Amino acid sequence: MAVKIIPLEEPEEPPGSCAHTCSSSFASALPVRFPAISRAKAFRNRNFPNTSIAEWNDWHWQLKNRITTVAQLERFVMLTDNERQALQRHSSTLPFAITPYYASLISPVNPKDPVRRAVVPVVNELIVSSGEAHDPLGEDSHTPVPGLVHRYPDRVLFLVTDYCSNYCRYCTRSRMVGKSKRSKGFKERWEKALGYIEKHTEIRDVLLSGGDPLTLPDESLEWLLQRLRAIKHVELIRIGTKTPAVLPQRITTQLTKMLRRYHPLWISIHCMHPAEQTREMKRACERLADAGIPLGSQTVLLAGINDDVTTMKKMMQGLVRMRVKPYYLYQCDPIIGSAHFRTSVAKGLEIYQGLRGHTTGYAVPTYVIDAPGGGGKIPLLPDTVIGREGNDILLKNYEGNVYRYPDTL
Repeated sequence: MAVKIIPLEEPEEPPGSCAHTCSSSFASALPVRFPAISRAKAFRNRNFPNTSIAEWNDWHWQLKNRITTVAQLERFVMLTDNERQALQRHSSTLPFAITPYYASLISPVNPKDPVRRAVVPVVNELIVSSGEAHDPLGEDSHTPVPGLVHRYPDRVLFLVTDYCSNYCRYCTRSRMVGKSKRSKGFKERWEKALGYIEKHTEIRDVLLSGGDPLTLPDESLEWLLQRLRAIKHVELIRIGTKTPAVLPQRITTQLTKMLRRYHPLWISIHCMHPAEQTREMKRACERLADAGIPLGSQTVLLAGINDDVTTMKKMMQGLVRMRVKPYYLYQCDPIIGSAHFRTSVAKGLEIYQGLRGHTTGYAVPTYVIDAPGGGGKIPLLPDTVIGREGNDILLKNYEGNVYRYPDTL
């Protein structure tokens, strides 16, 4: 079936900006409003008293009013000297930005608060430890054209933007995100990537990432989806995003109505801690799921944030309740300045053992290391096959008990 291609105009950065920013007409176009949890409502009343609920629920307003400076952040948070020094030097590291919505989840007084640690920089980011690299996964060496990573035989990673609504301090692509002041030339880059995909008929799966693809305007995102759907050998399109957790207002009914036209379409949601699982995030996930989009999650194992069984189990069970299947639990990539985030692999295996068998299998992600140098994802599993006696395999279950399975050769 022929696919009609929508013409695309080139937007300015941020990619989510448009002529309808903060307009009452945009807000009134949303038939279902997001609920405002008491914490977010109190935060808005205290810090944005002249902002209406319609504006607060407008994702363009959220992007326009991101917190990007020390002075802005100090309005909401009692900064430590460590945080303040890092913020004053953040131009030399990963960019800094937080949406007002996500700022409402941050503890203003506790520097060890998980959400705060994930987005507010500390001076540890400036320390380079052994084994760290700007591009630890070797993505650049598997990039045949700008913005396209072809590391696996039948699938590619398409980096469609370098823009995120929030910048996680442990980001794998800290070397590249948030570097562009404008989106000039993005269509030319997309065309080169699309041309490569068209020529390589072995590619059946395209993962849109970045940056965060869902910060693109609906028109730009649909243009990409239409172009990809017009390529006959592309069977599956995936989108990697953190938007439901950090900018749930972006998941409008208009967006989901558009996305459902491009099935099979899957979305992988980055979730880091149970504190992110608000009613707003739940509503965003419900809208996506109701549009027939299968949802998976990806979580990075982070020291002092989610590196215990109780926290991880609560998060994974919460995702399942939101109709999201936990997919991957990643060992933190050794990017520059990440030592304070990384745990031991033994800790990851301990957490995996604390999930497997102790909660529903749907709530247990695959624990992986994305091998440095471009080796791809390697699953890590506790030892369950512990030996052999005669014709029996000896197996250890989640409780540590040993069982026999007849395995006649």
